Amino acid sequence: MTAQEPLPLIPDQRREQLLRHLRKEGVLSVQQITQLCGVSHMTVRRDIAELERQGLVFSVPGGVRIASHVSTEPSFQDKSLVERPEKQAMAAQAAALVQEGMTVYLDAGTTLLAMVPALARLESLTVVTNDFTTADRLMAAPHLDLVHIGGRIDVANRSSVGRLAAATLRQLALDIAFISTSSWDLLRGVTTPSEPKVEVKQAAMESAGSSVLVAGSSKFGTFGKYRVAPLTAFDAVITDSALADAAAEGVRAGGAELHMAKA
Repeated sequence: MTAQEPLPLIPDQRREQLLRHLRKEGVLSVQQITQLCGVSHMTVRRDIAELERQGLVFSVPGGVRIASHVSTEPSFQDKSLVERPEKQAMAAQAAALVQEGMTVYLDAGTTLLAMVPALARLESLTVVTNDFTTADRLMAAPHLDLVHIGGRIDVANRSSVGRLAAATLRQLALDIAFISTSSWDLLRGVTTPSEPKVEVKQAAMESAGSSVLVAGSSKFGTFGKYRVAPLTAFDAVITDSALADAAAEGVRAGGAELHMAKA
């Protein structure tokens, strides 16, 4: 009498099995998954796409990884050295949303800093920011109205954070708030490992007629311990063209207008 063959797993069981393997290994290739789960490449890719739409995993070349935790943010100096073409492309896309006479908020970060040349060409604009480098460069455009929100200084990121900075933002009426982040995904939205940054980002969004997330695809699939806002809270998301198809589908499903800038 031969042993009975195990019944095939239903899709939800199979995906939970895949998640268990990923929680243990962190990253797996498609080939490894086919061997571990005993299914075809096509089935694996369907499972990855479904889990990615749920924000539980994220595609990498040849495989998939589990969402990863970010414990610290890179300094301004470190951020300024990477992904320059992508940042320029995203900044150009963001600047195209700004019109004469608007009041806009630029969150701290090197991508939003790259918007400065385009904004300086406008004849009438109020720029509000917590970023000291952004404020310094905009001083070369004295025809613009410039507001720095003050507050406690985050030296490594050359910006101001905390309750006092948020209090200033709550006194302003913004047309658009451009928000940056070091970590974002479909499940948790925008997060940060730095608690003093949360209230500032939230205050900017609360004070704005529309909120736009500007974040590179390399930061997608990571999360910090503090939640800022779900992706559904943003009117638009601007990222680069390397964002995976399933992730892009998930962003659009949440209601945000997605712009994928090509470097």
